[in-house]
Amino acid sequence: MATGNTMNTADGNGLERELAQLRRQYEMLREDKVRTEQNLDNISRQLADLEEQARLQYQTADPQELANLLEEKRAENSRLVAEYRAHINSIMDGLQKLEQDGRD
Repeated sequence: MATGNTMNTADGNGLERELAQLRRQYEMLREDKVRTEQNLDNISRQLADLEEQARLQYQTADPQELANLLEEKRAENSRLVAEYRAHINSIMDGLQKLEQDGRD
């Protein structure tokens, strides 16, 4: 009979250890859930703020419309850089011509 009680005690101790471990895991998961919910709230607020800034600055918060605006701005910048490059090149050509005319 003592053997049976020892076995039951060992089984009981094992179950208690497992239960304690499961409780620790549950607490860790609960803490993770709380942190995740807080992060989600923070990110949601940041997103709302950024959307409002986009609406104020660009009159839209739609990602596709913002991407189109960005592409338009990039194209405009490329055009302006090309015009500026051509202007600088024409100045350099004019200066070079003046230098050559001065030598002749």
